[in-house]
Amino acid sequence: MPKIALQELEALVAAGLARAGAGDAMARSTAAALVAAEAEGMSSHGLFRAAQYAAHLKNGRVDGAAEPRVVAQKPAACLVDAADGLAFPACALAVQEGIMRARACGAAFVGVTNSHHFGVAAWHLGPVAREGLVGLAFGNSPAAMPAWGGKRAIFGTNPVAAVFPRRDEPALVIDLSLSEVARGKLMVAAREGKPIPEGWAVDSEGKPTTDAKAALEGMMLPAGGVKGAMLALVVELLCCALTGASFGFEADSFMAENGNRARVGQAFMVIDPGALGGNDTFHRRLELLVHTMLLDDSVRLPGVRRHQAAAVARSQGIEVAPAMLAQLQALAAG
Repeated sequence: MPKIALQELEALVAAGLARAGAGDAMARSTAAALVAAEAEGMSSHGLFRAAQYAAHLKNGRVDGAAEPRVVAQKPAACLVDAADGLAFPACALAVQEGIMRARACGAAFVGVTNSHHFGVAAWHLGPVAREGLVGLAFGNSPAAMPAWGGKRAIFGTNPVAAVFPRRDEPALVIDLSLSEVARGKLMVAAREGKPIPEGWAVDSEGKPTTDAKAALEGMMLPAGGVKGAMLALVVELLCCALTGASFGFEADSFMAENGNRARVGQAFMVIDPGALGGNDTFHRRLELLVHTMLLDDSVRLPGVRRHQAAAVARSQGIEVAPAMLAQLQALAAG
């Protein structure tokens, strides 16, 4: 398979999104996020999403002319309205506001409403870590999991992410879906005709399945059983009850080209270690924990694999399957 430089891929994806109706800033920020996900080895949130987003733009599920703005605020909190656009410009504004307000107040909470699929949750926290701050990210999504004990989908897979900066090493990056796996992995498996492990999902009749297509018509299973379901509930409340965004059961699937404007929500928390025990204490304690973890040779720090993959991709480019490359080129050609 051909290897393509990241900048070339970003330009290609951005051109396709612009052809579908996205404004320049929206197209470029979205392309950067999709290519970064591919570079870090997370293809479920990578290049294949470009066609999905383009279809949503063309079919009116997303407003390509939307410009996010702050619509409510107090010193340590604010609300960003994504205005039915793709999520990435709104999330970038939210993180920027979070950093600014955390510097002033010690901590900040920023919600995003009327939003869309926001890709890899931890990607948005990169600027937070580069500023030496701690960041948390939450997002809800169209219903894919039941409330515990229920038989119909209520919650999304609702990712949670966190970054903890280190002085001389890449930040610790923790990123997880509250379903057993991210729904995007089912989408990739279904597209490639591959089976999925038992325990990831159930079919439309509630029976365990290894058929990815049947799983997509059924429901995801929560990670950790009842505990995962309760955490998914927490994310729904943080991202929707506080912001006015749509709950998962109110949003049509991102997999469908047609449907309503999802208007889901995201939330970001930014914390300045200097407002608590102090930066020196934070870094000293963090490194003690890391050192102790790594005394066990089998331990791998969260985020290391994605940092390594991204470094290789930056220097060598990304392998892109011919069919995927042809699809991206067709989008760019209109």
